[in-house]
Amino acid sequence: MKTDNQKKTIRKILNYIRKYWWLILVSLFFAAITVVLTLYLPILTGDAVDAMVEEGRVDFRVLKELLVKMSVIIVITGIAQWLMNTANNKITYMVVRDIRRDAFYKIQRLPLKYLDSHSSGDVVSRIIADVDQFADGLLMGFTQAFTGILTIVGTLFFMLMTNVWITLVVVLVTPLSLFVAAFIARKTHSMFQKQSEARGEQTGLIDEMVGNQQVVQAYSHEEKALARFDVINKRLEKYSLRATFFSSITNPATRFVNNLVYAGVGISGAFFAINGYLSIGKLSRFLSYANQYTKPFNEISGVLTELQNAVTCAGRVFALMDEREEVEKIPPREQIGTATGAMEIEHVDFSYVEDKPLIQDLNLSVKPGQRVAIVGPTGCGKTTIINLIMRFYDVNRGSIKMDGRDIRDLSRENLRSQYGMVLQETWLKDGTVLENILFGRKDASREEAVEAAKLSHAHSFIKRLPQGYDTIVKENGENLSQGQRQLLCIARVILCRPSILILDEATSSIDTRTEMQIQSAFQKLMANRTSFIVAHRLSTIKNADIILVMKDGKIIEQGNHEELLAKKGFYTNLYMSQFAAD
Repeated sequence: MKTDNQKKTIRKILNYIRKYWWLILVSLFFAAITVVLTLYLPILTGDAVDAMVEEGRVDFRVLKELLVKMSVIIVITGIAQWLMNTANNKITYMVVRDIRRDAFYKIQRLPLKYLDSHSSGDVVSRIIADVDQFADGLLMGFTQAFTGILTIVGTLFFMLMTNVWITLVVVLVTPLSLFVAAFIARKTHSMFQKQSEARGEQTGLIDEMVGNQQVVQAYSHEEKALARFDVINKRLEKYSLRATFFSSITNPATRFVNNLVYAGVGISGAFFAINGYLSIGKLSRFLSYANQYTKPFNEISGVLTELQNAVTCAGRVFALMDEREEVEKIPPREQIGTATGAMEIEHVDFSYVEDKPLIQDLNLSVKPGQRVAIVGPTGCGKTTIINLIMRFYDVNRGSIKMDGRDIRDLSRENLRSQYGMVLQETWLKDGTVLENILFGRKDASREEAVEAAKLSHAHSFIKRLPQGYDTIVKENGENLSQGQRQLLCIARVILCRPSILILDEATSSIDTRTEMQIQSAFQKLMANRTSFIVAHRLSTIKNADIILVMKDGKIIEQGNHEELLAKKGFYTNLYMSQFAAD
C-alpha cells in the first residue's frame, strides 16, 4: 500500500516537473558538458604523468600544452556547472510555486467539514514546512542525480577505452553498493513519514497556543501546554533521530563498498602495470576514474535519502490536494438575481457525526422581509441552522428552499451572494481599514464605505486611528479591540446591502450603549429584508416577527415575544432567567 502511494506521489511530482521540460533539457545539456570535461581531465593528467615518468626525461613542451588545456577545461566546467545549477534552481522553485498555488487554491474549495476536522497548524505545516522539505530534496535530486548518473555512464565508457579487464572488476563490485543504498533507503521512508506527521502536529500546537496566548496565560495553562509540547517534541526527536541515523549510515556504508572498488582497481592495475600492459599515467588515470565512478554512488545514496523525505512531504501535500472539493452535485440551473428572501425549511435532518443526530425533522416557513430569531441553550443547533442555510454543510434529509428553489440547485457562489453575515467570531484581513470594509463589495467607492462605517458607528473610532481609514490592520485585527473589530465587520455587511441578513451574536463584544445605536442601524438595514438573528441576549430579539426556541436540535416553541411569554413555557424560563429582577 505504501509503495502504491509512493508511486502515485512520484507520478504527481513528475506531472508538475513535465511542464518545464525545456529547462530539464538545458540542465541535462550543461550536466553532460560538466561530466564530459570532468572525465576528460584524468586523461590529460595521465598524459602529464607519462610526460615526466623518468628522471631527466621531462617533456616541458607537452606539459605546458597540457596545463593550458586543463586550465581552459576547468573554467568551462565551472561555467557549465553554474548554468546547470541555475536551471535546477529555476525548475525546483517553479515546481514549488505551482504546488503551493494549487494547494492554496484547494483550501479555498475545501468544504468546512475538512477544515473543522483538521487543525489549522497541520494544514499550514503541509503548505509551508512540507513543501520546503520537498524543495530541498528535489533540488538535491536535480543537482546530483543528473551529474551522478552521467558520471557513472561516462566513467565506464572511458575506463572501457583504457582497459576492459580492470573495468570488469569495477562493474562486478557495483551491485553491492546499489544493494546497500537501496536497503537503507527503504528503512528511512517510514521514519521520515512519521517525522513529517509529528512536525505537523507540533506546528498545530504552536499555532494554537501562540494564537491564543492570552487565554493560555489567563487560565495558567502554560505548564500543561509545555507538557503537551514536550510529549510531541520527544516523539519528533525520536523519529528525527531514527530518520537521521538511517540516512547517515547510507554514506559510510556505500563508501566502504566504494573503497573496495578502489582497492580492486589499484591491485589489478598494479599487476597490469608491472607486466607492461599499462603505463603509469594510464594507471593514475584509472585510479582517478575509479574514484570518480564510486563518488556518484555516495551522492546518489544521499540523494535517495533526501528524495525519500521529499516524497513523504510531497505525499502529505498531495493528500491535502486530493481531498474532495466542495463541488456541486448537479450543474446549477438558472441562478437567482436578487432574492425576495422567502425561505422554506422542510423535514430537515442533519448531524455532523453520523451516529449522533442533531437536527431532526426541522420545518420552518419564512416570508420575505420577516425577522426570524433563533434562541436556545448552547449546543441546541442554532448556528447549525445558519450553516445549513449558507450551505456550509448540506442537509442529510429534507430540503431548504429560497424563493421556491432548492438551494442545492443554485451554485454556492450565487446562493451566498444573497446573504450578509456577521458572526460572533470576527475576521479581518491584513490590510487597511478601508480594504477590510470593502472586502464584501470591491466595486464600492470610498464614500460608500465611509457611509457604511457611520451607520455601524465605527466612523468615530476609525477617525481616531493614526491614518484613519488608511490605517493598516494587523493579522486578524490584533491592533484593534474586539468591539472595534466587530464594528468593522458590521460596516462590511451594511455596505453589501444583502437580500438576507444573518446575525450570529453580532453585538456580543460591544458595550450596551453602542449596541443600542447599532440595533437602531440594524432596524434600518433589516427593513423589508429577511433576517435571521441568533442571540443569547433576549433583549435584542424582542421585535422579531418569529422567535424559534430550540432544544436538542428541534424547534419546541414558535411565535413572537408576547405569544411565547403567554405560553409560560421554555422561552418564558429563558427570559425570566435573564430579567428576573425586572
